[in-house]
Amino acid sequence: MNIEKESKILFIGDSVTDVGRDYQSYPGSFDSLGNGYVALISQALTAIYPGHLLKVMNKGINGNRVTDLAERWQTDVLDLQPDYVSILIGINDVWRFFDQPFQHPTDLVSLNLFEETYQQLIDQTKAKVKGIFLLSPFMFETNLEDPMFKQLKQYQAVVKMLAEKNELQFIDLQVVVDKYLDKQSSYILSGDRVHPNQNGHFLIANALLKEMGFEFGK
Repeated sequence: MNIEKESKILFIGDSVTDVGRDYQSYPGSFDSLGNGYVALISQALTAIYPGHLLKVMNKGINGNRVTDLAERWQTDVLDLQPDYVSILIGINDVWRFFDQPFQHPTDLVSLNLFEETYQQLIDQTKAKVKGIFLLSPFMFETNLEDPMFKQLKQYQAVVKMLAEKNELQFIDLQVVVDKYLDKQSSYILSGDRVHPNQNGHFLIANALLKEMGFEFGK
């Protein structure tokens, strides 16, 4: 297990992380975890590693983009003094170009703004934590010519580049999803190509747990 004992692990992102969490509940409490991959990870760590006393916190908010994370980074991340931070953001930064294309250009998150803002979050955090996990945004899509998917690929590349540049752990969730879609339909994991169902959330949780060095046999 690569996570030190008695650590606080904070997950932040958009609706893929949020998944119905209770915003009013105390960070780390059952209702605050939502019903997605964060809750699954918390359950696995609690059940299999009872002696580690790990606290999991969920700070995902529906619809968030990287610029939204920046606005709440101090209160929702730094003030909670986590030991590890997991960031999954980017799908809405791309999606808004397609579902709200008539917004003023300054209201859309360009690739450059995405990179600059993401780097700022890393700069504010890296020296204060034991580890940062950067997760690639993803789609449950097999059509490589899909316009939104093609644009998302650029944002995925930025996340990977930032992980390498800052020597952070990178989890390519698109690779995880693509491997599954080689054998099964995307509808097994998602109804809209973006939001995972419980099968999809288990896939994400499993990828993260592997990166943490989790072993079911413990």
